[in-house]
Amino acid sequence: MKDYSQTQARYLRFPVPARLGNLASNLARIADFSAMMDNAAQVAGVVDESKYFIEWTAGETEIETAAQLAELQRQLALWQLNWRQIWDDPTQRAQVAQESRAWSERVLQMSGLLG
Repeated sequence: MKDYSQTQARYLRFPVPARLGNLASNLARIADFSAMMDNAAQVAGVVDESKYFIEWTAGETEIETAAQLAELQRQLALWQLNWRQIWDDPTQRAQVAQESRAWSERVLQMSGLLG
């Protein structure tokens, strides 16, 4: 298991909107990296990191945002449980990419960074 203490310290220096922007960026990376079979470990790492981003941020958001982030964290955990099966199936991998892209857009909207 990776030690996220330095990542956490760096991440928490940002205001909540920027943290949500970083989470949205991670989700977009999951979608983009899912196109290539060789990226399984890299994508799995971004999924794991994203769960931590949610953990470190959700408590500082409005209740509605926190609930949506909890739903996202649950989805990420479910992907992790079935990661090898998902990654080996192009249809399931494409579904993960599509859902990640949708979540990325949703989280970016939650962040308020779009104006």
